[in-house]
Amino acid sequence: MKFSIGHRLFASVLLAILAVAVTAIALMRQNVMSSFGDYAVNIELDRLEQLSTTLAARYHASQNWDFIPADADTRSQWIANELASLQRQRLSAVAPVPPVQPVAPAAPAAPMTELGMAPIPVPPVPPAPMPPPAVPPEPAAPQDDTSVDELGLQDRVTLQDAAGRYLAGRVISGEANARRTIELRGKTVGYLVVAKAARPSDAMSGAFIKQMKDSLLIIIAVSIVLSALAAVLLAAHFRKPILRLADGARALADGRYDTRLTDTRSDELGELAHSFNQLAQKLDQVEASRKQWVADTSHELRTPLSVLRAQLEAVQDGVRPANAEGTAAMLRQVLSLNKLIDQLYALARADVGDLDYQRQRIDLWQLAREQAGAFGDKFAAAGLAIEIGAAPADCMVLADAERVRQLFSNLFENCIRYCGQGARVMLHARGIGAGLDIILDDSGAGVPDDALAHLADRFYRVEGSRSREHGGAGLGLALCQRIVSAHGGRLQFARSPQGGLRVQMCFPLASA
Repeated sequence: MKFSIGHRLFASVLLAILAVAVTAIALMRQNVMSSFGDYAVNIELDRLEQLSTTLAARYHASQNWDFIPADADTRSQWIANELASLQRQRLSAVAPVPPVQPVAPAAPAAPMTELGMAPIPVPPVPPAPMPPPAVPPEPAAPQDDTSVDELGLQDRVTLQDAAGRYLAGRVISGEANARRTIELRGKTVGYLVVAKAARPSDAMSGAFIKQMKDSLLIIIAVSIVLSALAAVLLAAHFRKPILRLADGARALADGRYDTRLTDTRSDELGELAHSFNQLAQKLDQVEASRKQWVADTSHELRTPLSVLRAQLEAVQDGVRPANAEGTAAMLRQVLSLNKLIDQLYALARADVGDLDYQRQRIDLWQLAREQAGAFGDKFAAAGLAIEIGAAPADCMVLADAERVRQLFSNLFENCIRYCGQGARVMLHARGIGAGLDIILDDSGAGVPDDALAHLADRFYRVEGSRSREHGGAGLGLALCQRIVSAHGGRLQFARSPQGGLRVQMCFPLASA
């Protein structure tokens, strides 16, 4: 089953709101339980005022607590009996009010005659009906401390003397207690100690939970509505950039590497869009490099093939004789073509990590000196002077000797090809920490600053229209970079202090 981002957000927000509501209810219940217990015991202490007054009066009459029974069982029930007695006194003090009797109406006066002489007999007026006797109102029920009885106050009261010694009532154990002072003429003569009841908190918490149950449906309904609203807004906020990202990924999969996303957001989605644009730009560059690679490879392969074909056709047509000179020229083209194919093959294997390296501990500086000596005649023929510096203290590295010789051969051939007659080539080394730097400087014409970062690119030439009189296909330095990287080092190009080009190779030293 598929859950969209909106459903996930809805569930997350709903659970968060419900968790907050449940936590709030639990905290409120806890607070009510603890607070109501203190409130109830304070009320119970106030209800013991009459008992406290009665005990103070009896203490005054006896001047001690000797009026309390000596029997232990009677002592334990004595406070409860006293409270019951005071309760009965309060009930008997309320007398019923007698009903009020109605007053009989007065007899009507006899009418006078016209001359005031004799009365005219008048028929007797029937007596007015007596109103029904008023029902006396029921006496108001006395304020009974039934709540005290319900909470078991009679069984939770203890009487102590001024020194805190037990006198009567409940024997005090380790529960929380509150006490009321019994005073006589400003002097403390005893204490009424009340143990906190557990039932008030239970009753209060039960009523609270019942009330919360009545409100729980409302809380859940409001939570669902708020969660749905928040989920819709958040999903709309997040889904738009995600959908744009998905559309952009599909565009990249279709080969449209010019696709870009707006990355104006400042959150993680904005960073993701920025990373997507970098990826698209990199893929665009790789695709452009691939096309350029195919075009350059075709061009480099076509050149010697075209020359070789022209020479063979000239021999076939009888334009040129099939002599040793013509054969040597054709062989040079074949060798050039073979070298180009070997370089392409080596680069292809290096790109996929399939170029074999047989690493062993070798003296890298000694190998560089030997390879420079092998090029001595070629340097002399090109009019170049080579200078070799002193050996550093540690020159041992883990490397493939044949690949390293190929590295130095490509670099020396590059010097011979481009430095120009009369230039100087300097080879020296230095140890830096756990690495060894081999530096090759020349005093040739050098390269522009903007070309330094591209010297290791395939088929790159400083001058795009350069003639091929020097030879080379622009693959030597690219292969050199692959060889150095495969040994865990790095190859860097910079301006030489001698005015030409500096090539710096950094290799990690072999551990002892």
